Amino acid sequence: MSLSIILLLILIGLLSGFLSGLVGVGGGIIMVPLLIMVLGLTQFQAQGTAIFTMLPPIGILAAMNYYKAGHVKWEYAILIAATFVVGGYLGSKLSLSLSPSLVRRIFGIVMLITAFKLLFTK
Repeated sequence: MSLSIILLLILIGLLSGFLSGLVGVGGGIIMVPLLIMVLGLTQFQAQGTAIFTMLPPIGILAAMNYYKAGHVKWEYAILIAATFVVGGYLGSKLSLSLSPSLVRRIFGIVMLITAFKLLFTK
């Protein structure tokens, strides 16, 4: 794994964790599009990697299905998971210092940007 890939994975983990802590999203909504658009993973690889990243809390059975089908990038998932913790902590600290209406607006903006990127990017 190259240094640039490692740095991108760290950025994805931090951003996903930060947004998870800030507005309650981060896993599939942030990680999957970033893994596809930034790192060029296939849809299945991105989904499998994101699910493995979130494995302990929510997705062990789904993750096993993606693993058995060969759609998990272990080294990506491990690095994202480690940095997701840091991002989640920082995002939650910021979120709790903001007004609920501002957090709701940030959440809406994140959802719109993600939706438009998925709909209009080949």
